[in-house]
Amino acid sequence: MRITHLFQTLFLAGLVLPCIPAQGQRSELLEAIDKGAAAIEDEAIAWRRDIHEFPELSNQEHRTAEVVAKHLQSLGIETQTGVAGTGVIGLIKGGKPGPVVALRADMDGLPVEEKADVPFASKVRTTYNGREVGVMHACGHDMHVAALMGAAQVLQELRDDIPGTVQLIFQPAEEGAGGANVMVDQGVLENAGTEAIFALHVTQGLARGELSVRPGGTMASSDYFRIVVKGRQTHAAMPWGGVDPIVTASQIVMGLQTVISRQTDLTRAPAVVTVATIQGGLRSNIIPGDVEMTGTIRTLDPTMQEDIHARVRRTAERIGKSAGAEIGVSIRYGAPVTYNDPALTAQMKGALERVDPDGRVVELPPVTGAEDFAFFQQKIPGVYFFMGVRPPDVPKEEAIPNHSPLFYSDEAALTTGIRALASMAVEYLESQ
Repeated sequence: MRITHLFQTLFLAGLVLPCIPAQGQRSELLEAIDKGAAAIEDEAIAWRRDIHEFPELSNQEHRTAEVVAKHLQSLGIETQTGVAGTGVIGLIKGGKPGPVVALRADMDGLPVEEKADVPFASKVRTTYNGREVGVMHACGHDMHVAALMGAAQVLQELRDDIPGTVQLIFQPAEEGAGGANVMVDQGVLENAGTEAIFALHVTQGLARGELSVRPGGTMASSDYFRIVVKGRQTHAAMPWGGVDPIVTASQIVMGLQTVISRQTDLTRAPAVVTVATIQGGLRSNIIPGDVEMTGTIRTLDPTMQEDIHARVRRTAERIGKSAGAEIGVSIRYGAPVTYNDPALTAQMKGALERVDPDGRVVELPPVTGAEDFAFFQQKIPGVYFFMGVRPPDVPKEEAIPNHSPLFYSDEAALTTGIRALASMAVEYLESQ
């Protein structure tokens, strides 16, 4: 549907959005996006509630993928399923020549039993790590999927006037299962010739519809470490007869805290080293032969990441040597730093400002949580932004964090999400 036809349809339906001025004259395409998003608000809410009620864990998003694929196909969008297991890719080919830009939404839920008081609360149960668990969209991915489905519908109706191609990436397995990495390895970006990518994440840290974006490190890298302390087993009453790995492990825990507090320049960017598990010993009168520790390293500056890894390894090994213990340190890379390309972020900020209810975009501090969207950003420039879903009657200090069984989203923010994603895609394509 051309813009003029869409305007006529929306005018007859009486759907009009207030004009929010931005720098310069808004293009007709952007105005049409606003009206198109308003027209499908009820549909988007229905999609969101359906996805929320039937969440699926990472790499199990079969029903969600089917809902998405059927929606894209019904719109006449070229659709590919089974990408990286359960992922779905759509291509909206504009009527005018231009580059390719991508919009991404993650689809998986979490092993959390829902306690939010909503009529469409999840009652799904499944098996996770050998245990029966509830499943919930406790991180708001249901909102992400519905917003991208809405953006797809609006952009497809306007495709004749779009200067380029919009790639729609519905990604599986964001929650620690490497879905983005698999998609990148399968050539999702390369095969389409994608030049830039955008995504949103909902949070109650912001009021409904409020937007936030920052250049540079936005979410942390997430790396896993395992330290094995090998001592020499002996009677607990005669510790001098062996090498105590529990005392050595305790010294290592304390030593690792100095990696951040005394060895890292935190004026550059925050960082975290956390020991999360310690396992060793069977009886109160036996000093065991070994202890295992695991934990996480979070960094927001890619150049600091390698330095902190080296310091963690060196600290553990040298404390162990001083005690006569053998130390094994292994560090496994997880998601990289979610790094917003500064130039692209500056370019896109205007598109977000015209969508934000107050006409301004706040800049929140970086987050030490991780996001595998960073794998896409390693290949091409990308911008990852946050959208508020806290209801107007909830004070900021009572905001419910993501991953909580009580987490819920004010779905009135969906229209903002649709407008933001679609507007960023068009803003990018029109500027090239």
